[in-house]
Amino acid sequence: MSISLVPTARRAACAASLFLPLLARASEIDGAGLSAWWALPFAGMLLSIALLPLLIPHVWHHHFGKIALGWALAFIAPFAAVFGLGAAGAAFMHTLLGEYLPFVILLTALFTTAGGIYVRGNLHGSPSTNCTLMAVGAVLASVMGTTGASMLMVRPLIRANDNRKHTAHVVVFFIFIVSNAGGSLTPLGDPPLFLGFLQGVEFGWTFKHLLPETLFLVGALLAIFFVLDGWYYRREGVLPQDPTPDTQKLGLLGGINLLLLGAVVALVLMSGLWKPGLAWDVAGTEVELQSLVRDLGLIAVTVLSMVLTPATARLANQFSWAPMQEVAKLFAAIFLTMLPVLAMLKAGAAGPFSAVVNAVTGPDGQPLPWAYFWFSGLLSSFLDNAPTYLVFFNLAGGDPQVLMTVLAPTLAAVSAGSVYMGANSYIGNAPNFMVKAIAEDRGIRMPSFFGYMLWSSAVLLPLFAVMTFIWFR
Repeated sequence: MSISLVPTARRAACAASLFLPLLARASEIDGAGLSAWWALPFAGMLLSIALLPLLIPHVWHHHFGKIALGWALAFIAPFAAVFGLGAAGAAFMHTLLGEYLPFVILLTALFTTAGGIYVRGNLHGSPSTNCTLMAVGAVLASVMGTTGASMLMVRPLIRANDNRKHTAHVVVFFIFIVSNAGGSLTPLGDPPLFLGFLQGVEFGWTFKHLLPETLFLVGALLAIFFVLDGWYYRREGVLPQDPTPDTQKLGLLGGINLLLLGAVVALVLMSGLWKPGLAWDVAGTEVELQSLVRDLGLIAVTVLSMVLTPATARLANQFSWAPMQEVAKLFAAIFLTMLPVLAMLKAGAAGPFSAVVNAVTGPDGQPLPWAYFWFSGLLSSFLDNAPTYLVFFNLAGGDPQVLMTVLAPTLAAVSAGSVYMGANSYIGNAPNFMVKAIAEDRGIRMPSFFGYMLWSSAVLLPLFAVMTFIWFR
């Protein structure tokens, strides 16, 4: 076994990683020299999230942070023993500085600003109202990103349905539509597309090539939801008294946070487009000036939101730090244990997952769009979808001019799979888990890890199959 710490496409990767956890530093590890056994801590982390809340809910609720730390140590300690403390320290610092801290800082800024916007006037959670809120969220997702749109829209949606008996399905479809599918039309919408933009894909390319697919998927999901929610609505009725009655006209409290959300988007774009060429080496990890400016700007936005937002707005939103704390602890372990998995995938035919490379290539040596759609999508369901996108982007040749023209169906398949199928599990995309945590903090009993996957398998997979036959053959 050997390890290489030579960066690959450092500039693009570093800039991309600052939008969300865009690029895990799997390129720092030589995946060709790793055994598939290195994936066990990551598998253990996923199984813990899936099973322990069901098997030992009391223990999980009080000790999930310690369990996550245990799986992180199960990777980093053997890694240090095999490759040395220097290599383990470098991998840890790359994860901390290049991925985890940018992720937490950005997510905290979005969580804080969106949590400071209170929509006055209690909407009635009818099927038509719920569909309207989700449609608005889907449009916003391609403008401010799936995370921003999710954090902004989930609380009004939950409050609109707080006098209904069955609401978990409302949140599940919100994750499908707003937290994933809606962010597929611009590089601002979802991390994989922003990474493609940094690789040279034109800003408007995804809008031109994924608009029909996105309209079909979002439209179909809204139609299915309308029928399902209508059945629940007619069957259950509503509580005799609304827990949050509000006779005020519709309006916003804490509107200053809309400007702060705009500042977040501007800082993200700046970090990807501004290239001053100045960087510092911090414990073997390169920290570029634009990254530092972005992170400091996001921290300033978070502080300004806390200072400028009326306390009544957060009180009305039932704002709590508990969801953010849960995500921060769990994703720290996910990002670290995911490193060897991504490295082995990036090794391509030379790595232990060479079967994936062979499966996406036809007998004539040309890429198979349907295979790229499903393999990039299924891996994005459990891995960070942005580095997964980059792996398949490079497997298809990595030349943006060729991928945008001759191999346009392949690039569309990779883009669609990475974005759409992030909805297949709670950890497929960052806002999924955030929305789940917020809903549970508000008293909604959400499906378990596998319970959610039953929903996604029953609703999403058939739609993806139809899309394969229409667009990705």
